[in-house]
Amino acid sequence: MELVRPVGAFILAAVLSDQVYLQSARTLTRARILMIPAERVRRWMAQDAAFMRAIVAELARGYRQAIKALKNQKLRTGAERLANWLITQSAEQGTPGHVNLDIEKRVLAARLGMTPENLSRALASLTHYGVRTRGAGIEMKEPDALARFAKPDPLIDGPE
Repeated sequence: MELVRPVGAFILAAVLSDQVYLQSARTLTRARILMIPAERVRRWMAQDAAFMRAIVAELARGYRQAIKALKNQKLRTGAERLANWLITQSAEQGTPGHVNLDIEKRVLAARLGMTPENLSRALASLTHYGVRTRGAGIEMKEPDALARFAKPDPLIDGPE
């Protein structure tokens, strides 16, 4: 459902409400994970206003990200989701016209709400807009055509 990058928090809502965890996690690479007991987190929030603001900000970011992901899946086709992901990743990586895949394609497919086969079909359909795969990278030869197809929306694709 979500890729948590360093440094990120996980299952905060369950920690704060003392409820059952609705998610589990697995790492895609070697990772160091710090587990803080839920009771301590709740106690620190009561004692430290700056800590509480940081927790609230992280919860708000997670909520907004979940809503954007839901809108992305419900309002776009698989090819449109992929096109917008490529545009966003290229900007975030600072590599205009190119995206370096730092995750497996099956993980990307799941992140975009599709099967690996549908991801392959979406990639094939984007060749009309200058998209080509090159090993662990994806090139976008016609970024303007891809953007016209993708129709980026700041309410879905904008920063958190």
